[in-house]
Amino acid sequence: MAIISCGSTRVTSLGVQPQFTLRSSITNKLSTSLPWITSLASQSSTFFSEKSLNALFSSVSYINPCQKRGARLVVRADKDYYSVLGVSKNASKADIKSSYRKLARTNHPDVNKEPGAEQKFKDISNAYEVLSDDEKRSVYDRYGEAGLKGSSMGGGDYTNPFDIFDSLFDNLNTGGRGSRNRATEGEDQLHNLVLNFKDAIFGIEKEIEITRLESCNTCKGSGAKPETRSSKCSTCGGQGQVITSARTPLGVFQQVMTCPNCNGAGEISTPCSTCRGEGRVKKSKRISLKVPAGVDSGSRLRVRSEGNAGRRGGPPGDLFVMIEVLSDSVLKRDDTNILYTCKLSYIDAILGTTMKVPTVDGIVDLKIPCGTQPGTTLVMAKKGVPFLNKSNRRGDQLVKVQVEIPKRLSGEEKKLIEELSELNKAKATASRR
Repeated sequence: MAIISCGSTRVTSLGVQPQFTLRSSITNKLSTSLPWITSLASQSSTFFSEKSLNALFSSVSYINPCQKRGARLVVRADKDYYSVLGVSKNASKADIKSSYRKLARTNHPDVNKEPGAEQKFKDISNAYEVLSDDEKRSVYDRYGEAGLKGSSMGGGDYTNPFDIFDSLFDNLNTGGRGSRNRATEGEDQLHNLVLNFKDAIFGIEKEIEITRLESCNTCKGSGAKPETRSSKCSTCGGQGQVITSARTPLGVFQQVMTCPNCNGAGEISTPCSTCRGEGRVKKSKRISLKVPAGVDSGSRLRVRSEGNAGRRGGPPGDLFVMIEVLSDSVLKRDDTNILYTCKLSYIDAILGTTMKVPTVDGIVDLKIPCGTQPGTTLVMAKKGVPFLNKSNRRGDQLVKVQVEIPKRLSGEEKKLIEELSELNKAKATASRR
């Protein structure tokens, strides 16, 4: 097949493999120098028939399109999809698929970083898309690549090459079976754990109970009833997936969906009565969990391989434990520091004292220096929270002093305060002299 362009018009002609592009300026020049050439064209158009082309090239054999560059006559051959995949024209679908897999793996842009690898990968995918489809292959064998472009099946609109790659290589590990039938990793599990204030600070070993999916002992995780044989699904041919195509004004869209007949397994079997064909059953289990010192609300612990069992012998998922820490009525936490507010009488603030202060380690004596002002923060070093995964380092406990001023005084107390006030006034007067 050939596409012959004359001016702005295109026509599809059968029986000629190369494509000839003949510019209108050349037509005019040929018509001027060779008046008889116009008789080769149709009376109602500027297209040349196959017979006319043969006559033209046999008569003007001295015009070589590869040598006479001034004539601008370009010859371009179609891609040979069989050569692209390295198979013969009578190759079976299995041979075409096998060749595509080998070439796609080698030329995938994520693997092959050489220049031109991505274009080669696209050519390989386009060739496979055509040759793996019986209808498109038939048109291509008869008319070539141009036949696909001119046909009504959308042969010029190729599927994303990476979608083709993913749809095939998604099933390589299971001999072409669907995603439900290949070994896949189990899902992760989530468990919430509530800790009291001090357990979160110093760490603790807890026993927790979880509910997860475990491999069925009856069918050994296969999902099929023991001593029964499965058969290949006739709908998807064992692929576990079906491809639907829809032609729209924007082009041909293809969608890969799970096979509705086998639910993606690629085979039909008698389901196991214990797990109902799922290959997994729900069970409860108690596990010992070591909570490290320094965790806080929002911390997440990961326990490997304690999640749901994998499908068809796949590895299990992980267990993630989310920590929630209860607050304390006295002590507050600020990251690795402990906050505490102590109430102090004005007499102790003036004279200084030693008072007992609660900490996460127990009751500790704290020395209050004389003349302590209201709002002063005293630091108790290394009485805070251990650093997570660095238990030899700890934060501090910060003690904020709140001085209490009495609202009522006894007569004696008031007299002593007045005497103190007079003493302060006399002292101030003396200092001004």
